[in-house]
This record gives sequence, C-alpha cells and structure tokens, in this order.
Amino acid sequence: MTLSILGARVIDPNSGLDQVTDLHVEGGRIVAIGAAPAGFKATRSIDAAGLVAAPGLVDLSVALREPGYSRKGTIASETRAAAAGGVTSLCCPPRTKPVLDTSAVAELVIDRARAAGHAKVFPIGALSKGLEGEQLAELVALRDAGCVAFGNGLESFGNTRTLCRALEYAATFDLTVIFHSQDRDLAAGGLAHEGAMASFLGLPGIPETAETVALARDLLLVEQTGVRAHFSQLTSARGAQLIAQAQARGLPVTADVALYQLILTDEALVDFSSLYHVQPPLRTRADRDGLREAVKSGVIQAISSHHQPHERDAKLAPFGATEPGISSVELLLPLAMTLVADGLLDLPTLLKRLSAGPAAALRLPAGELKSGAAADLVLFDPQASTVAGEQWRSKGDNCPFIGHCLPGAVRYTVVDGHISHEG
Repeated sequence: MTLSILGARVIDPNSGLDQVTDLHVEGGRIVAIGAAPAGFKATRSIDAAGLVAAPGLVDLSVALREPGYSRKGTIASETRAAAAGGVTSLCCPPRTKPVLDTSAVAELVIDRARAAGHAKVFPIGALSKGLEGEQLAELVALRDAGCVAFGNGLESFGNTRTLCRALEYAATFDLTVIFHSQDRDLAAGGLAHEGAMASFLGLPGIPETAETVALARDLLLVEQTGVRAHFSQLTSARGAQLIAQAQARGLPVTADVALYQLILTDEALVDFSSLYHVQPPLRTRADRDGLREAVKSGVIQAISSHHQPHERDAKLAPFGATEPGISSVELLLPLAMTLVADGLLDLPTLLKRLSAGPAAALRLPAGELKSGAAADLVLFDPQASTVAGEQWRSKGDNCPFIGHCLPGAVRYTVVDGHISHEG
C-alpha cells in the first residue's frame, strides 16, 4: 500500500522537526516528507488537518501474558490494545510460562506477534534460567533469537557475586541489562509505600530504601563491570537522583518510569481499591514530583505503560491477596497527554520520552520520522478526548482510569506502512 498523510503537524523529536506538512509512504517506509516524489501515486490518502503525526510510541514494558497466561491476555489481544494507544514497538518482559529463557520461547513470541500484525514486539530475555537468579541464561542464543535486552524483573539473584558475573558476561558481548532495583529483604511482605497512608490503612510497607539500597548497589556493579544498563520502573525521587549522579559520572545508564507513577500517589489507596495495587508501590506526592522533574530534565528518558493485564478474579480478593498490576497500554497516549495538559511537558518533549527516548535506551530501530525510515507512526487529535474504557481491547480491564475523560485521541496507528489501528 502507498499512503499519503496530508496536512498534519509532523513532529519528529529526534531531529527537531515540527511543521505542518505531508508524509508519503511506500513499501513500508517513509519515502518523502513534504512534496511527493516524482511518479508517486497514493492508494490511500488521509486528510490529517488538525492532527499530529509523530513517531509510533515505543513502550519498554508490556506484559503480553503469552505463552502460559492466556486467561490474562494474548499476544494478539495485547498488541491490538497497544496499537490503540499509539504504540508501534514494544518490549515484553520474560515472565511467561515457560519463562522466556530459551530461543524457542523468544521465536514463538516474535512469530505470533508478526502474525497478529498490530505492533512490533521485541522480547526481553531472562537474565537467569527460570528467573531463579542462580544460573545464567543462554544470553547470546537469546540475542540471536531476537531478544534486545535481558533482565530478571523483581526476582533477585541468589547473591551479589553471581549477579556481578552475569553483568561481566553481558558486558563482554555488549548486551543491555535491565534492572528492577528492589531489595528483596526490605520489600518482603510489603504491599504499599511505607508511610502515613500504609500506617493508616494497616498495610505492611515497602520503604523507599528498598529501591535506593538496591539501586546504589546495582550502579556500583555497573561501574565495575562496564555493562550497558537500563533501570526500569523507578518509583522514588531519591532513586532518580542516584541515576542523575551516575549519568554525571559518565556511566552508561538510562531509566524509565511507569506512566501511572507520574499521575498517582499512595493517597489513591485510601479506599483499599485493588486497582491501585502495584509492585513496586505507588509512593508519595514528593516522589511523584521528583520523578516528574527527572522526566522533564531527561534524566529519565523513557515513559512506559508497564502494562500488566489480569483476569477479573485476580483483583476481586482483599487488597493483600490480589495480584499487582495495571492494564493501561491502550491509554498510553491519552494518559501521557495529561502531562501536557498539566503544563509539565511541552508536546515535542513528551513525544520524545514516548518514542525516541525509549528507542535509544534499548537501541531499537524505532522512534523517528525521516525519509528511508520504517513507516511506524501515530496520528492523533490533540484537541479531541478519549473516554477510557468506552472501547476496550485488552483482556485485562484492571485499570483505575476507566471512565475518565482523557485529552487527545489516537486516530491512526501505522506499522510498516499498514494501518494497524483506526479510531
């Protein structure tokens, strides 16, 4: 299909382009920005007056739940939800069943995502076999099968020496390691941020130091081994400060934050709603403000959904017995637009944190609009609104934002020149 997008405000944060112009697509790639090439004939044209054309969003953490947890979601359902949120490229974490620690599982995920055709999927391989933190997974084989980075989620390594050896091995092959820094002992049994709200509700707490103690250790190991490191799901202002200090020392570290951590605080737990049960937990207003400043400055270069869909029963038990996580990838763009509406970020900066920033963090072939690049883009109306939940594509409806009226509406998501979502 050849496609012309006419009269859009084209924003490419990577190059600084921000102007009203046309885009032309052929063979899955952008062939021109501005005037159409000689002899070009579009089989479809989109009148994009009033719309913004931007690089397709890049989400670094979308749990697809397949294989093994199809009651919560499938590759087809969750990539369809991602496309509705403006996402064209996403990374899926290794917590599947079986764990994503073999080439066979990685290839299965990639093949099924390609067959679904809604978004490009880049698997994150397990750093250790079975995510057990004892034996190193076959990282090079996983890389060759398509894994773009390696992590162990919130599951800790058995000891620091083993982790250090894993990082040395990853550094040898220039592999990126993803850290979810949380001290297992300090977080054990915790359900909420250790503070006034947890005390009021009688919930066992997870202190801020569960993050900062582990983060300080992990940064020192990064410095020692020279491994490329990405720190995911930061939750505290002090954690963001530690990342800033590491970057100032020249360490090869990047970071992301879950979008809901930029919107919610632990005050949301006041009614014991399990929809706000997440791990790591929601923290204080001061932490949220510190994370927002880190996003604004670029210390945190990526905003992700950290989408975790669940079947309805998983959220129906008492708070402490429910499964943590929020389903939100199909609201990624409208939820993120609240940061523009609140005056925290201008639109080009927000789009950079949602596309070029995350793509650069994991060295993904995504996040830019230029001639010759893959035609992965989102067209959205910044003046329209989205009623969350009015249409819902994810198998998990465990989302506290359902019913909210959010700024912005995704009109088209284009992957390799094909329209994967039209709303």
